[in-house]
Amino acid sequence: MTKILNKIIDPHLHIFNMQKGDYFWLKPQSPPFWPDKHLINKDFIEADVMLNPPNQLAAFVHIEAGFDNQQPWREIDWLEQHCTLPFKSVAFADITAATFAEHIHLLKQRQSVTGIRHLLDDQAESILSSPLIHRTFSLLAELELSFDAQMSLVDSRAVELLVALASQHKTMGIIINHAGWAPEENNVNARKQWKLNLAKIAKCENIAIKLSGWEMSSRTWQPQHVSTVIQDCLTLLGETRVMLASNFPLCLFSMSYTELWNTYAELPDISAQCFENIIFSNAKHWYSLN
Repeated sequence: MTKILNKIIDPHLHIFNMQKGDYFWLKPQSPPFWPDKHLINKDFIEADVMLNPPNQLAAFVHIEAGFDNQQPWREIDWLEQHCTLPFKSVAFADITAATFAEHIHLLKQRQSVTGIRHLLDDQAESILSSPLIHRTFSLLAELELSFDAQMSLVDSRAVELLVALASQHKTMGIIINHAGWAPEENNVNARKQWKLNLAKIAKCENIAIKLSGWEMSSRTWQPQHVSTVIQDCLTLLGETRVMLASNFPLCLFSMSYTELWNTYAELPDISAQCFENIIFSNAKHWYSLN
């Protein structure tokens, strides 16, 4: 049965200003070399994520998008000048750089900043095992900033390092991005490892997970895969640590923004209360949205 969407908080989207920002990764000559990258290599504004009544985007979390990695507060200043909906920002900050502390204090001065993101991915193990990483996390915890971790949950060593950090810095929220790149069910070994590592992070109550980015693995992703990932996450992490998100505008590689949320609403085996949690309440809590 289709569930009623009504109010949504989207905890993972991006809007672009191509004139003011750099967005090096969107340029045709830069990786990733997607044949359909032109679909997103343009301006996107808040109005592009409006939904049709009675559904309503009540608030959102803007995730850094490579606007200016040398001066990441510039992206935040632009957002705070132009966005009218309630929103929070997850800013870029290079946790490996000598400028990290300086940048974090500058970002903390911006009202919307609630956390930072670092694209760990293939470098997850080396970054999370850095001698400076505990100092970095201590500063984030001290300033009450969360950490968005984009990494694969198939990477067992990286997961162990993240769990150790989460266990030491228990007051700090850590949010896994894009379902930890959950493998398809037919990739049996990788899928088994993903679930084992999901169970490890489940033991840390300060770790949550956002489910989005399906189009990054397959432009023709199937709702059944998403449904299975959601059920696995709910089973292991419970109903308060799982969030559904869009990854707009990259979701456009597969479908429109409205179609994505309608697809989520049609997924089976999710109660109305649980659905409200994963499309609204959990994002409100984890990203401190009023």
